[in-house]
Amino acid sequence: MKSRYTHVFRPIRIRGVDFKNRISLAPTTPVLSTYDGYVTRELVDWFRMFARGGVCTLYLGNCSIDLTESHDQEFQLDLGTDRCIYPLSLYADMCKQFGCHASLEINHGGEGVPYEMTGHAPYSSSSFISEDEALRAARNNRKPIPTIEMSREKIKETVEKFGMAAARMKRAGMDIVMVHGAHGNLISQFTSPYFNRRTDEYGGSTKNRARFAIEVCDSIRRHCGENLVIEYRCSGDEIAPGSMHIDETIELVGYLKEHIDILHVSAGLHSDPFGPNLYYLNWCQNYLMDHCFNAHYARDIKKAHPDLLVSTVGSIMNLDYAEEMIKNGWVDFVSMCRPLMADPEMPNKYAENRPEDRRPCLRCDTCAKHLMTPKPIYCAVNPMCAMTSELRDGVVPKAAVKKKVAVIGGGPGGITAMQTLVERGHDVTLYEKSGRLGGNVVGAAAPPFKKDMQDYLRWLRRSAVKCADRGARILLNTQATKDILELENYDALVIAVGAEPIIPHNIPGIHKPHVYWAPEAEEVISATDCAEYKIGEKIIVIGGGGVGFEAALDFAQRGKDVTVVEMQDEFRARMNLRMSAGNVATELLNIFEEKKIPVKYGLALTEVKDDRIVCKDMESGEMKELPCDTVLLAMGMRERWDLVDELRHCAPESNIAIVGDCRNLGTIAEAVNQAFQACIHI
Repeated sequence: MKSRYTHVFRPIRIRGVDFKNRISLAPTTPVLSTYDGYVTRELVDWFRMFARGGVCTLYLGNCSIDLTESHDQEFQLDLGTDRCIYPLSLYADMCKQFGCHASLEINHGGEGVPYEMTGHAPYSSSSFISEDEALRAARNNRKPIPTIEMSREKIKETVEKFGMAAARMKRAGMDIVMVHGAHGNLISQFTSPYFNRRTDEYGGSTKNRARFAIEVCDSIRRHCGENLVIEYRCSGDEIAPGSMHIDETIELVGYLKEHIDILHVSAGLHSDPFGPNLYYLNWCQNYLMDHCFNAHYARDIKKAHPDLLVSTVGSIMNLDYAEEMIKNGWVDFVSMCRPLMADPEMPNKYAENRPEDRRPCLRCDTCAKHLMTPKPIYCAVNPMCAMTSELRDGVVPKAAVKKKVAVIGGGPGGITAMQTLVERGHDVTLYEKSGRLGGNVVGAAAPPFKKDMQDYLRWLRRSAVKCADRGARILLNTQATKDILELENYDALVIAVGAEPIIPHNIPGIHKPHVYWAPEAEEVISATDCAEYKIGEKIIVIGGGGVGFEAALDFAQRGKDVTVVEMQDEFRARMNLRMSAGNVATELLNIFEEKKIPVKYGLALTEVKDDRIVCKDMESGEMKELPCDTVLLAMGMRERWDLVDELRHCAPESNIAIVGDCRNLGTIAEAVNQAFQACIHI
């Protein structure tokens, strides 16, 4: 039976090159090339999961046309010499096995190239000192270095380098190239008025500023011939004041479209007057932001230039969105990155009409964090992503000996363990002390704005049902005890009992009926018939980490009067918020400021009374009272080592795995990946 997703899977031929569907992997960098910039077998294996999963085109991101001059990222691919061709061919040939296209995003970073990486000032359209450079200089205790304005000779040389880089790709067996003209890299430093201050034929009007980009694309055509597809990446809107906005981008595209085959529309800049966070939000959206975040820019451009093939990118979380956009004629292609990392098999699943099997992306940025370290990328919810060389075909190996295994805990770590053990052919029993599966994901998914987490919770529970259909026993409302486990005589044991909230029992009034653990209160706020919970109108949240901020935002959006109280001073508290909430922290702080949700720093809770709390000012020692009718605790979590130690001898000690928060407080990423990696060895 053919797919219901007829528009997503409609093939298209461009310059004689056949594209089997309209889904591409957006440019990404797995940090698996060699240090001096060449493709490795490990990198090929990592991309194999996407090729096998059914996408049309794979893009390896930010590949330098000349690493000696444009080097802005560790383990960046170098296309500057013919030495790159042989290793590139390994990547290209792998993709051909699966009927998809290998490609690269070729780039010159321009002003974004640090002096520390190349030993000389960066080149750009004009001479200036960017905010990025000012920050780099401060970090490295040196004076800021202005960019070198490119001469006509340097422009000609660089245009030639772009063409030669693409030619090397073609010699390696590739038939499509992406030219990076977005996000404030060199090409957009020419096209954007934010950077380009030239007065010659490369500056001034939009048409003049388009000249360098056109020359780059024409150089590629000259070097590669007519049967190479050129995809050009642009920012539909650069967002920052004084930069390129959508109306001018539409004009720019009018000059470019005769020189390219596909326009890939992203948004934002690396450098802008509001700091890197504004750029990052438009490039890599967090879980507070809308799905299909940038699609309207692509839609506007497609409307203005209906004869141009247009691709969109940005929080397109599933192929249902892609089908709608392509069906309506808004775009011709859809690019996805993190959702495909979460489930590389998504295209295959949709082609087979089983979209419910898609493993959802959390937009948690576990993947992107590794680029900054740097270390190889992996995914929070897809543990195979970290093991593509060990398990290069994406298959969990069958166990040589079938074992009787108990999994303790029904959170993401426990369910992942059960899935993996069932795949390996073991006899599995999962114990969950509560009446539901999901663990702390249940509370994390409670706020209405956590739609990605809600999607993941549903997927976890569906996955557990499938395990049960394959013979796993799932025992809800069952506390695994030493006696029960020893009676069952298990061969192996996975302990994934999670963490518990910190409740300071020594604080007077902490157990009053209007005091709740914050995620628990969020779960039941809509249960108006639940007499046990009485959430009032004036709420104080104790704790300024991610859990506390999310709870405060949730109740504020429900119309409650909410205040956050945090013991640490503002600087330390904000640093810890960034640790607990990641890249969403800045947006949370901005939302709190916009909504005027007060956060009182430097106050330690000392007592809970019926209509107020008492706090100690950590700086002055003064006691302060804050009125409230509800207190929500978000003071952190602690590992369950007492329970772990009680259970860890209930099977042969060499076959005990302790995973997730009960071992070390962490995130879903640690729980899922630890569970998977432990269970493929049981």
